[in-house]
Parts: sequence; structure tokens; C-alpha cells
Amino acid sequence: MIGTEHIININKPMDWTSFDVVNKIRYTTRIKKVGHAGTLDPFATGVLLVLTGKNTKRQSEFMDLPKTYEAEIRLGKRMDTGDRTGIVIDTQEIGSLSEDNILKSLNKFVGEILQIPPMYSAKKVEGKTLYKLARKGKTIEREPSKVNIYNIDLISFTGSLLQIRVKCGRGTYIRVLAEDIACDLGTVAHVETLQRTAVGDYSIEDALSIPEFIENWKSFAA
Repeated sequence: MIGTEHIININKPMDWTSFDVVNKIRYTTRIKKVGHAGTLDPFATGVLLVLTGKNTKRQSEFMDLPKTYEAEIRLGKRMDTGDRTGIVIDTQEIGSLSEDNILKSLNKFVGEILQIPPMYSAKKVEGKTLYKLARKGKTIEREPSKVNIYNIDLISFTGSLLQIRVKCGRGTYIRVLAEDIACDLGTVAHVETLQRTAVGDYSIEDALSIPEFIENWKSFAA
């Protein structure tokens, strides 16, 4: 339900940007101050916390909350974007993998690790947004960042498809994690599907779809 604090748990639809959601909430509610607490890629779905009014000042607080994702990783093909929306830039044999091999690899990435931000990201380097450079075919050097991976669970592994659940800290790129895991397994990969299932105590089970939010808002504002 929507309360007076207006911390709204939205289940972001596929192919919407996080700002598309913010704009929809702003248009629906007519509230001027609307923001979100952690960008989701357009191809991803799941929990997006939308903050309104005075709660926009708490953005960093919410972004610091641990996040949980479920990702399907396609082994054998690497994409320029790191996900299924990109162009294939490398293919490699997968080889013979066992569940034991995979679990050992996943465990290597639990804890504080270094990640190099992907070119297809909203991160800025020297004032330049990386994805804007990437779309022009440009690549620049990026410094690795420390991120925290609290745990990684193997959900399933069938053929070339690996499904994992990741609980992580702020600034983690699941696309980069997928590529690094694949590298450790001796191949390449990209993220096929990605859903954020929780941000702190805010879960996907309690998230509102856009139509549900609009209906709830009409009832709340009546």
C-alpha cells in the first residue's frame, strides 16, 4: 500500500528506464520532487524504490541498503553491453562444467572484490558518461571499484544457462560479475535476464506494478 511517506516500491517493467518510472510517478501524482534509489538497466525488472517529497533527500541512505538479484547468465557468448541487448563480440567453448566447479567459482567472488565499471553504464569518468561514449564506439580507462558481495547462491545450471541469486552492496554490476565468473570458469558470458528481488526489507512480493500503483494512488488521493 502507499503511505504518506511516499517511499514507493515499484516492480520496474522490462524495457523501461528507471527515469521512465520516475516520470510516470511524477505525472500520476503531480508531486514535483520525485527520484529513485538505484538505477536498474532497461532490460532488467524488479524492485525500484521511488522516493517523493522530503524522502528524495534520503536517496543515499536507501542506495546503501543491500540488494538481492536473480540473474540468468548465458555462457559461451560475450556481448558489448554485457547483457542480451548487445552485439556479440566474443564466443568461446564452455567446456565440461560440474555443479562443484561452479560452486567453487561462485565462492571466489563472495566478500570484498574489485570490479571495473562497464562502458555501458551511467557512471561518469572525468565528467563523461560512459554509455554515451560507448555508443560512439569509444572506450576509456576505468579505475576498479571495491564492491561487497554478501553471498551468491546457485539456483540452477542447465547446458549453457546458469541461474544465480546474488546479495550485494552498493555499486555492484551484475553484468560484470557474470563476465568475471565466466572468465574463472574458462569461458565468456552475458546476462540473459535480471530481476532485483529486494532492496533491504523492500521485496518483489510487495512491489506494485505501474497499473497497480496508479490504481492505489487514485484510492489514496481520493
